[in-house]
Parts: sequence; structure tokens; C-alpha cells
Amino acid sequence: MATENVSGILGDLIEINNDRVAGFEKVIEDINDENVDLKAIFTEYAQQSRTNVQQLSAIAGTAAHLEEDKSVSGALHRVWIDIKSLFGGSDRASILSEAERGEDAIKKAYQDALADSGLPFQAQEIVRTQAQGINAAHDRIKALRDTAKA
Repeated sequence: MATENVSGILGDLIEINNDRVAGFEKVIEDINDENVDLKAIFTEYAQQSRTNVQQLSAIAGTAAHLEEDKSVSGALHRVWIDIKSLFGGSDRASILSEAERGEDAIKKAYQDALADSGLPFQAQEIVRTQAQGINAAHDRIKALRDTAKA
């Protein structure tokens, strides 16, 4: 596989992790006191993505500016935050439903990256480990959402 394609795959993961950080930071700003527990969870997941970006950047050998880039698809991912603030979607179930939608996007990005058999072994291992963390975060947010809807 061409080095350019590997860098593209890793670059996409870097971008969506940056989008995830930005999304969670926006939600954290807007969360009411009654959902303060979500602030801690979302802060943890924003930090998870910052760590992912550092690891991916190290193996991709990407330019430093890539660590700040956000993807076009990520811009769409962040739109839900702005829509929710417009419609007053600050109830727990709404916040968690939208967070799960964002987690669906990053989970798919990792699945796509792992389906690409051209990643070098070291990159595959890091991406696979990060995907496990992303999947666990998704499942936790989904479980919280299901509880909030009940």
C-alpha cells in the first residue's frame, strides 16, 4: 500500500478524533448542573481522543498542523451540538442520543480503517487498541442513553 494512502487513513482518524474532542468540549460547556456526571464522562472521552491523536500522529509522521485539523464529515458531526442548543435539547436523553450519534461516526471510521488491509502492523495494532476504547465509550454512552429514556 502506498505510504500516502496509509497517511490518509491515519489522517482521517486524527481528524475525527479532533472532531470528537471539539464536540465533547462544546457539550460540556452547555450541560446543566443536573447532568454534571456527563461532564466527567465526556471530559474522559475528549482526553481519550487527544491521546489517540498523539499516538496516530507519532506513527503517521504527519505534520504538526494535522493534529488541529478537523474533517468535513466531522463538521457535520458537530452540527448536532448547535442544533440541540437551538432547540433546547438539554435533557439527558437528548444529550446522550446525540453523543451516541457522534460515537457511531467515530466507531465507523475505526471499522473502515481496520478493514483496510494495507495498514502496517504497528499501525493496525494501535488502531485496533484505540477502536476497542472507542467501542467501549460508545457502548457506555448507549447504555446511559437507554437508561435515560426508560
